[in-house]
Amino acid sequence: MKKILVLNGSPRKDGIVYNLLKEIANGSKESNEIEWIDVYNLKMKPCIACMKCRPNNECVLPKDDAHIVGEKIQKSDVLIVGTPTYWGNMSSQLKVLFERNVPVFMGESDSGMPIAKQKGKTAVIVVSCSTPWPFNFIAAESRGAMKAIKEVLHYGGYKIVGKIVKSGTKTNRNISEKMLDKARKIGAKL
Repeated sequence: MKKILVLNGSPRKDGIVYNLLKEIANGSKESNEIEWIDVYNLKMKPCIACMKCRPNNECVLPKDDAHIVGEKIQKSDVLIVGTPTYWGNMSSQLKVLFERNVPVFMGESDSGMPIAKQKGKTAVIVVSCSTPWPFNFIAAESRGAMKAIKEVLHYGGYKIVGKIVKSGTKTNRNISEKMLDKARKIGAKL
C-alpha cells in the first residue's frame, strides 16, 4: 500500500483540475491510502525569502498549514499535483506552498549543490488552461505551468509517471472520455 497525497491547486471545487485529480485518485484507490488537500483552503503565510530554511532545514515562520503539508509530503510515496494555468505558471497558492517547503524538497551540500530529499518517489501532474491547443503550448501557457511544477519535483527527486493537460477550457469545459480514461489509467499504475 502506498501513501498518495493529492494537492489540488485550483480554487474551483468542482472544476476541471479537481475532476481530473479525482479520476486519478479513484483509479488508484483499491490498494492505496489517499489524502486530498485543497491548497486554497490552507492558512499559510508567503515565503519571506529569508533563506534561513537552507541551513535550518525547515521554514522559520510560525507553524501554519504549510508546515503541516510539508510533513505530509515527506511521509507520502506519491504526489499528485494539479493546477490551473495563471499567466503561464501554477496557481499562486500552490506556488506559496512549494516556496514554503523548499527544505522538504531539497537540501544543499557543503559545496552548494542541490540534494534531492524525495528521491525515489513518483509524481503525477495535471494542468488546465483556457488557451486552446496548440497556442497553449506555443505561448507557453500550460507548458509554463507544467515546467514550473516539474522543476519543483525535479529538485525533490521525483520521477514523473503521468501528465495530463486540458487546454481550451474557456470555450470547452467538458473533459473528454478519452482524457478521463487516461486519468484512470494513470491512477491504476500508481
